[in-house]
Amino acid sequence: MILAAGLSPAWQQILVMDEFHRGEVNRARQAVWCSSGKVTNVALAVHALGGALMTLTVLGGDNGEQIRREFESIGLPLRSIQCTSETRVCTTVIEERERIITEFVENARPLTPSEYTDFMCGFAEEVLQANIVVLTGSIPPGVPTAMFAECLEASHTDVRFVLDIRGGELLHALPYRPFLVKPNREELSRTVDREIHTEEEIVAAMRELNMRGAQWVLISQGGGTVLLTSLTEFFRFHSLDVPVINPIGCGDCLAAGLAFGLDRGMSLVEAVRIGIAAAADNAGQLLPSRLDLDRVQERAQDVCVDDS
Repeated sequence: MILAAGLSPAWQQILVMDEFHRGEVNRARQAVWCSSGKVTNVALAVHALGGALMTLTVLGGDNGEQIRREFESIGLPLRSIQCTSETRVCTTVIEERERIITEFVENARPLTPSEYTDFMCGFAEEVLQANIVVLTGSIPPGVPTAMFAECLEASHTDVRFVLDIRGGELLHALPYRPFLVKPNREELSRTVDREIHTEEEIVAAMRELNMRGAQWVLISQGGGTVLLTSLTEFFRFHSLDVPVINPIGCGDCLAAGLAFGLDRGMSLVEAVRIGIAAAADNAGQLLPSRLDLDRVQERAQDVCVDDS
C-alpha cells in the first residue's frame, strides 16, 4: 500500500480565458473547481492508476469539506485531521491564445500544536500498513522544519520513502536515508544553496544529496530530461513531447507514478518511466491528476533511458 501524506492540500480554481490583462477586468469563459495541492494531487493520481492508497492530510472549513466530498465521491481513502484554519485556495489562470499558465498560490495556513500532534499520531498508525510513503508539500506555520525527519524516524525499517520536498525540510530528513528524494531543478538549487546551470553541475548537486543520505535523487526539469543518481549509478530519462493544456500537478504525478510502479514491484528505472508518463498524461488534462492507466502504460514505453 502507498501512503500519501502532507500538510498543504488546496481547493483549486481553474479559470480558462483567451488572454489575461493585468490591471483590467478579465472574464473567464470556463471556471472549474477541484481538489489539488501536492498531497492531494499525489493521492488522486495513484487512485486513478489503480493503486492501493491511504491519504493523510489536514483539512479545515468549507474548502476542506469540499475536498472530503470529492474523495468520498470517487471512493478514495482519506484520513483527515480537522483543523481550525480554512484550507487554502489556489487559482490557475490558463490563457489559451498564447498558452500561458499563471498560478496564484495561497500559502498553507497555520496549524495549532494539537493539530500537528494529531497528524503525527495519525501518521504513526497509517505508516504501519504502508510499503511506500510519499511525503510531499510545504509545511505551514506552526510546524517544525524537522517534521519530515520525524516521520522517517517514526517508521518501520521496511518502508520506502519518496520525498518531494526541498530546502531545510529535506536536509533534516537526509540522515534517515530516504529511498528517493525528488526536488525539481530550482528546488535542488535552493537546497544546496547555489546556482546550478549545466547537467554536470546538476549531477554534482544530486550526488551531494546522495552523500548526505539520499539513496536515490531524481531531478525533473519542466519539460526537459529527468536525471536519477545514486552514489554509483546515473540514468538520464528523455521526457515525452505532448501538447500541454495545464502543467499544474505534473511533478506530483511523477511522484505518484513512481510510487505506483514501486508498489507494483517494478524496478526503479521502470517506475520512473511510469512516473514520467503519468506527468505527460497530466499535462494534457485540464484538471490535475485525473490520469488514465492505459494511456500512462502506453506512454511509458516511449520513455527512452540511457545511463551515461
